[in-house]
Amino acid sequence: MSQVIGLFPTPFMRVEALLGPGLAGALVDHLGAAATSANARSGLLSHTEILSPADSPHFIEAARLIAPKLAEFGMLMFGERLNWSIKEMWVNVLQTGGSQSMHNHANSFVSGVIYLTRSHPSANTVFMKGPGGSAFAFSNANANTSTGPFNADKWVMPEAAPGDMVLFPSYLLHEVPVNQGGERITVAFNAIPDRLDSWGYGIRFAP
Repeated sequence: MSQVIGLFPTPFMRVEALLGPGLAGALVDHLGAAATSANARSGLLSHTEILSPADSPHFIEAARLIAPKLAEFGMLMFGERLNWSIKEMWVNVLQTGGSQSMHNHANSFVSGVIYLTRSHPSANTVFMKGPGGSAFAFSNANANTSTGPFNADKWVMPEAAPGDMVLFPSYLLHEVPVNQGGERITVAFNAIPDRLDSWGYGIRFAP
């Protein structure tokens, strides 16, 4: 009898309806017009300045709902229930025809996205396997191959509803393809634990 075991999987958490319709709508009304910083690669994508949860009572309420999920997700990554802090948040407004290029988030451990509006299926977030080194690479991709979790290069997230949240390791590459639907608004954030300890070799982080 054979058994296939997925070694060292990458954790990814989806929380449906974390924010109720009232809070999601209030964040859209409060922050949608504040996204005035143009993206460097797409003129149809804009962002707010980096924000703190304390900048808005709506952010404070969102942070309160996020906190237990961060602790739960951090347990998967580090095997211990740590104290987590959101060190920054910002709002992304993606217009029809806009996209967001492949990137990851530096100087953090867990990143998250909260969807405030419904996304058109064309603009579902795509997560990608990290590129290899500089050595030659071999691939088997043709009309006869089938794609599965062990040979896929990317994964397209299912459609998210307003108020849904996802959490993922900050190193995970992701992008948003060209948006063929209406305006798409999300809140993104990065989080860090208060400390990590490897058998007495500790390091502390401050938000």
